[in-house]
Amino acid sequence: MTERLAPVLWTTDADAAATWYARLGFLRQWEHRFAPDLPLYVSIARGGVEIHLSEHTEDARPGTLLYLYVNDIDAAAAACGVGAVEHKDWGREFEVVDPDGNRLRVGAAR
Repeated sequence: MTERLAPVLWTTDADAAATWYARLGFLRQWEHRFAPDLPLYVSIARGGVEIHLSEHTEDARPGTLLYLYVNDIDAAAAACGVGAVEHKDWGREFEVVDPDGNRLRVGAAR
């Protein structure tokens, strides 16, 4: 049995959020809308990591924090316009905030 987890992030504009996450290599997988005038729900993925972006107000709360481990943290930092990656006791990391206030902490994979 294959198991996976897809966290849901709230967004005011799923298209804009998908574009923002694309700089970290996330690609749009699919989208759903119950009707043309209703909120959009989009799935984005990078390798085995999947995130859902929802315009539905009760799906998630703003300000969520996700931790993403990457193989090349310097390339990820450059893609996000981050000049310096911090050195922590547990490894190197940086944090960015998406257009809706959700935080993405990016750390070097071990």
